[in-house]
Amino acid sequence: MTASILHETLATPVAELAQQPGEALHRLQLDAGDLLAAVKAVVEHIDRAVDLKYADRARQLRLAAGKDTGVVHFDDGTVRVTADLPKRVDWDQPKLADIARRIVASGDDPTQYLEISYRVSETKFNAWPESLRNAFVPARTLKTGKPAFRLALLKENASC
Repeated sequence: MTASILHETLATPVAELAQQPGEALHRLQLDAGDLLAAVKAVVEHIDRAVDLKYADRARQLRLAAGKDTGVVHFDDGTVRVTADLPKRVDWDQPKLADIARRIVASGDDPTQYLEISYRVSETKFNAWPESLRNAFVPARTLKTGKPAFRLALLKENASC
């Protein structure tokens, strides 16, 4: 998909695109997917170069500021660089559950210390007997995601 076809496609109203034959839509999907993959590869390549160029300087500035994570700013010529190394904390769920049990056993309310959420595996839910499922149904809300369509040419038309 060339830049001109990209712009032409974006300028075409969706209702008009929807009137195109399936083969044309299939070709557009393939071309757009190829373009997206190429653009993602270019962005990743540039991101790696930016990381190689600035990561060490950002790390040194964080160390000088006495922090392992967070935002630092510095200039590279006329370019202001903002380097953000976010903090990501991962909590061991079984250990937290054990701590919550100990808090309850001591007579305290674990919600004073922990954010507790519950989930039910949809696979397990569907495998349960109806009597058990019925107890959970009032707590269950089903939402749908964005619909997706994959177009594939039949073997006899596989020339594209």
